[in-house]
Amino acid sequence: MRNSTMFKYLKNIFVLIFICFAIWMLFFDANSLIIHSELNSEISDLEDQKVYYGNEIIKDKKAIKQLSTDEGIEKMAREKYYMKKENEDIYIIEYEDSLKLETQDD
Repeated sequence: MRNSTMFKYLKNIFVLIFICFAIWMLFFDANSLIIHSELNSEISDLEDQKVYYGNEIIKDKKAIKQLSTDEGIEKMAREKYYMKKENEDIYIIEYEDSLKLETQDD
């Protein structure tokens, strides 16, 4: 008896059209659920990138502010490019990791 009521509804043309329409909209249409989920994940990735680049902009603004002074320029030139003043000697000391020393001794 239960099956007969289900077949009764499935024989109705409007129900068949609605089922076909729902399947088409859910899976095959240009605005399907699959495409919406892909777009939502892309939006999430873009929002993460927005936060990352916002933090990079803040960091770059701090660096620009430091480089706007003569002391900041001198500090960067000495630390990054190993520049020196006249009559000045610079010694660069590099430390080896203790892990490298241990593996070489074995």
